[in-house]
Amino acid sequence: MNATRKVSVVDDRSSVDPAPETMHDTLSSAQIPVSTNPGGKTTDLPGITENLDRILRMLARLVSVGYVAYLVFLLPPIIVKSARLDAWWTPLTVVTVFGLGFLPGVLSFRSDTRPMRLSAAAAALAFLLSIVTWPLAWNGPDLASGDAFWLAAFPGLASLTAIIAWPVWLTVIHLISGCVGVMAITTVARGGSSVVMLFTEIAFAIMFCTLFVGGAAMAIRTGKLLDSTTESSYRAAASAAAQRARTVERERIDALIHDSVLSALLAAARGQPQYLVGPLARSALAGLDPLSTHGGPDELFALREAIAHLRAAAAHADDQATFDILPNGTTGPESLPADGVRTMGSAVAEALRNSVLHAGSDAVRAVTVHVSEHVFSIDVTDDGIGFDSTSIAPHRLGIAVSIIGRMRGLPGGSASVESKPGIGTRIHLEWTLS
Repeated sequence: MNATRKVSVVDDRSSVDPAPETMHDTLSSAQIPVSTNPGGKTTDLPGITENLDRILRMLARLVSVGYVAYLVFLLPPIIVKSARLDAWWTPLTVVTVFGLGFLPGVLSFRSDTRPMRLSAAAAALAFLLSIVTWPLAWNGPDLASGDAFWLAAFPGLASLTAIIAWPVWLTVIHLISGCVGVMAITTVARGGSSVVMLFTEIAFAIMFCTLFVGGAAMAIRTGKLLDSTTESSYRAAASAAAQRARTVERERIDALIHDSVLSALLAAARGQPQYLVGPLARSALAGLDPLSTHGGPDELFALREAIAHLRAAAAHADDQATFDILPNGTTGPESLPADGVRTMGSAVAEALRNSVLHAGSDAVRAVTVHVSEHVFSIDVTDDGIGFDSTSIAPHRLGIAVSIIGRMRGLPGGSASVESKPGIGTRIHLEWTLS
């Protein structure tokens, strides 16, 4: 041939960005996210806490109901014994202890569990603070020997709020401190008449409360184990799919070399005419060009190129889906990281494929891209049969990993799924631009 081209050989340890068709086919069959970063590394999945969060929410609601029940049950003795204390202590203690105890259950309905856990920690501390401040407000007269101060009725419930927010060892310290404290103030309120039984009562209170706190601790441990097992399964699936993507890509490159490069070289070696060798050489070079022009991790897409990539990904998954851009025009950043655009394109394609498979034959699908200076978001909607998002089988990884997991692996990325039976489904993808 008249011209030569330097070509790099790609070995098994490297990865080339697959062609769109190859990558889509691989993801469709494996339903897990595969990174297109050079080096063939799979994208790290975020830590999974779904089961742990569910158990903590249930525990917070149970604790809140318990605080309400104890308030109703203890209201008469609270009113009666308030006359033996300074006027400020009883109202302040009731509001802080029972109010903060009720708050975790209310906050458990938020998607973020941090406010719920912070309020649970505040409730646990409020119970101990009420014990510490009690001697400052106690005026007497002494209680009867068989009577107890009302704080002694629920130290275990207060420790259940502690385990929502704190590790087990700190919860145990809270439990022991609470039981010792309420039994001590009860003994003092009785004028010391039951001091002989103090240690017995403390031991009984600790053992009784440990039954409930220990059960909660085991439930939390089970949730953590389930999350760890789920995350390991997802990572194994991601690793297997990444290996499958590399295998498919190597097969594509092998076919390219065999069908184009070797054919051109053999034709030239055998002295074939230029009009035969030339087209073969140009075809081989055209096939090799994408391998040498991949932009790498710093590659950028202009906004119009990013929109075109997303439109192509959506059309490849479902050519009947509508594709709209809001607001109209090209407002937004001038360029976007290519890896992020590809991640969103893959998530959009997976969302559409899931809809095609499960939404029903009459479902109408739409992709809406929202562009702003700092946020790039996409809504994938359908008016199909919908589903209950809480009843998805664990082995169904299409949504959990290929959409939500993929977007969480993108810095600044997130995803949410809204669906109800008979109404349809909305998948929201959001990318906060740094």
